[in-house]
Amino acid sequence: MSEVDLAVLDDSAKDRSDPKILTSMQEIDLALKECGVGWFHVLLLSSALVGLIAGVLVTNTTPYILPIAECDLNMSLLQKGLLNAVPYIGMTLVSIIAGFLTDTFGRKIFLVSGFGGLFLFSVVAGSSQTYEVLVMAKFFEGILFAISFSPALTITSEFCYKEIRDRVVLLRSSFMAIAQILIAAMSWGILSQNWHHSLFNGYIELYVWNFYIYLMSLWSLLAFLFYIILPESPKFYITQGKFREARNVVIKIYTVNTGKPAETFKYINLWKEKEKQYIDETPERTKGSTITHQLVTGLHNVKTMFKKPLVLYLLLISAMNFLSMVLYNVIRLWFPQLSAIVEHYSNVDGVQDLCGMLDAYTSDVRIRSANSTPSDVCVPTRSGDETYINSIILGFVAIVPFVLSGVLVNRVGKKNLYIAAGAISVCVTFAIRWARSKVAVVALFSLDAAISQTMIGLFQALTLEVFPTTTRTLAISFIMTSGRIGTLVGNVLFPILLNMGCAVPFYTLTGVMICVTLMSLFLPKS
Repeated sequence: MSEVDLAVLDDSAKDRSDPKILTSMQEIDLALKECGVGWFHVLLLSSALVGLIAGVLVTNTTPYILPIAECDLNMSLLQKGLLNAVPYIGMTLVSIIAGFLTDTFGRKIFLVSGFGGLFLFSVVAGSSQTYEVLVMAKFFEGILFAISFSPALTITSEFCYKEIRDRVVLLRSSFMAIAQILIAAMSWGILSQNWHHSLFNGYIELYVWNFYIYLMSLWSLLAFLFYIILPESPKFYITQGKFREARNVVIKIYTVNTGKPAETFKYINLWKEKEKQYIDETPERTKGSTITHQLVTGLHNVKTMFKKPLVLYLLLISAMNFLSMVLYNVIRLWFPQLSAIVEHYSNVDGVQDLCGMLDAYTSDVRIRSANSTPSDVCVPTRSGDETYINSIILGFVAIVPFVLSGVLVNRVGKKNLYIAAGAISVCVTFAIRWARSKVAVVALFSLDAAISQTMIGLFQALTLEVFPTTTRTLAISFIMTSGRIGTLVGNVLFPILLNMGCAVPFYTLTGVMICVTLMSLFLPKS
């Protein structure tokens, strides 16, 4: 790819002296608008849904197996926190380099390899017999999820024209809530069983949680198949000067969506002149075909992200995402465990609120640990029906803010919506500590998770708008890496803070959200 081609990389024509001259990105936006919305977008969103469920399972299977597998794997409270956090270590290590490579070599190759590898390591996790093997498998699941997450978000947005992009991104983010509902329902149906199978004369013992992970791994296999079918992003093809491939993808979208022959497409001859000009640059084209040159060009394109104002937005959004993910993933990942505790300790004499229940649980754990002997039989705090029902309720509640934000985002703006969501989250997080009934606990946790999830969706939409195509996936990777570090920190600190006293983690999380809300005042208007 030559320096001449860098003009096609710009998403905006704001800097152009002649407003009548459209960039290639503006031309493809018009072409995608002509394609309309149809069956191709059904396939696109179905792929996004299945891929998101597969990705959520990387971290969501752990909270559901913690209560039932604590004895089989001999886990302490701190080990549970580490198991919750370890996928994020893997994600953090590779997210940024994966984002750069995705912007350089394309979205599809990382989607296919990421979800295919995720399926294989999910099978390894399901076969694990020790805590160490499960931790290792979850670590590699985190790596493979990081490889596939950013390109999945990017490719979804890049198949949409500007007028519907924000709504599609928010709709995709709402799939988190749908994933929460489906995963909770499947977990309820599977983990309530008493399956146990022994292989090779007892060398391998498969309990219900092993079968649970096996069955959940099918989602990543399905995502792998979906993304094999989907084409590469036409916007990525344009950044590589592959105008013919980009045109063929857009024509395919048109024929699938409208059912009309390609000859009726208004933009069937789009970019043919640019394609001829590009082909005529023979020496540069030969040079551009090498991997080394692609990497050099990719590094050249990245420079724009580290200049003002983009670098300031990158730092601000990354810092806010770090803090937001501390809250969201602590609430989400610890909810099944906390719900099981509430289910068992809500009727204990003298226990008045959530903190009373949690303090009673941690006290019992310390007493059992201090008085345990080798002959004692471990009895897990197995989740009852209420835990799964509560998780399903949490998922349904999370859909509501996405519906409201989808309606309001174009009228109010992403920044104003984010500030309002942050203020609500502060109040709800502070109130959780004082919840005095099961209903109040579920309601507050559900609302907090729903608002936090919507804030993350607004983050993603804002990032896709602010950063150009050539650095978009890398920017998302930077921002998501900061969020994953926040998740890692939150999940390791939460049990430590909980041992110090129930009020400590909830007051800390409230302070975190106050900081996020104040920082959101400096976001760009959108």
